[in-house]
Amino acid sequence: MSQSVNKVILIGFLGDAPETRFTQQGKPVTKFSVAVNENWKDAQGTKQERVEWFRIVCFGRLAEVSGEYLQRGRHVYLEGRLQTRKWEDRQGEKRTTVEVVASQMRILDRWPNNGNGAKEAGSPNVTEPADENDNPFNEGSQQDREDQIPF
Repeated sequence: MSQSVNKVILIGFLGDAPETRFTQQGKPVTKFSVAVNENWKDAQGTKQERVEWFRIVCFGRLAEVSGEYLQRGRHVYLEGRLQTRKWEDRQGEKRTTVEVVASQMRILDRWPNNGNGAKEAGSPNVTEPADENDNPFNEGSQQDREDQIPF
């Protein structure tokens, strides 16, 4: 039996305020973006920097906490997995996106409550695994996915 791993670990800064919506079943889904910086020196010794942006999606309790405690600029640690979604937009164009489905989050900075919606330094860090049954994008069972593997 072969094994596979789909795990992502990110430490970065929120690029926008989280957007929380609810599924038809009333389950929360929160989306936001995270910027991760990479620094190095090139062959001439000049400092270089690249910023990589990641789309993050959270479900269930993690979505609630993310929507309540996160805001633009917060420093966060995230664990999750990569997921690809495909859909057709309103013009009939086929679209694809790759996102990180977060299963754990830890807030790394300590922003005081300064009247702009940020919570006090005692903000909870959600580290319990998210319930994958909350993910409305899960298609079929594990057995169904294994049946679709072409080898």
